[in-house]
Amino acid sequence: MKNTIEWQVATLKAVRQETHRVKTFTFTLPDWTPHRAGQHYDIRLTAADGYQAQRSYSVASAPERTGEIDLTVDLVEEGEVSSFLHNGLAIGDQIEMRGPIGGYFVWDVAQGGPLLLVAGGSGIVPLMAMLRHRTAARSTVHTRLLYSVRTPADVIYAAELDDQAQPGSGLEVLLTFTRQQPPSWEGYSRRIDHAMLTEVMEPLGSRPLAYICGPTLLVESVANLLLKGGLPRDLIRTERFGPSGWPAESNGNGKDGN
Repeated sequence: MKNTIEWQVATLKAVRQETHRVKTFTFTLPDWTPHRAGQHYDIRLTAADGYQAQRSYSVASAPERTGEIDLTVDLVEEGEVSSFLHNGLAIGDQIEMRGPIGGYFVWDVAQGGPLLLVAGGSGIVPLMAMLRHRTAARSTVHTRLLYSVRTPADVIYAAELDDQAQPGSGLEVLLTFTRQQPPSWEGYSRRIDHAMLTEVMEPLGSRPLAYICGPTLLVESVANLLLKGGLPRDLIRTERFGPSGWPAESNGNGKDGN
């Protein structure tokens, strides 16, 4: 069996601007291995003097895509790796990476549902891999995504989320804007709270599989609200930016934020 933590040299194939500070990078891999939706890759940069910087980023693409992966990366001010990816990497350039990594924050159609997905900011990335896998597998498992962003301009994958949430798809996307809302917006316009979470979860019944990804405070707040609402701990999976006391694998989408 291939050792998934071996480093290999990937080649940048394409770059897509998602928002003003988020880009998706498509890499081809000489030793590509199918990932599970929710897993991540490590990227390692090595300077001429031997100094190394390493960060982890969630895979955004569906496992059904072969030979390449998408990594969607938020540009972090003064971030060593994210700044290099955004500003120092050109099509055809090569970079060291290893993966896929992680077995906790993963989902595939065999696990069923219903699914409650909650994202904050770039925490949408591993959840998008799950949605893309769901679509590729032609699954209609009942799924509700609650996505918290600051402004309309910060919605990553906006057009694709609209396309996926078509009538009959079994997917509903609910946005909450915490700083600025679109004109005539009638949806949520606050941070996620108990009332919002209860409304979003209600159509899914009492025991959905819950996946939560985003900043630490959002993730822990939502997880604790679900626990208080009676959802068993073993149905809740969390992934976050930064350290936390919640018992889960650390975040795969830029674990230390840069």
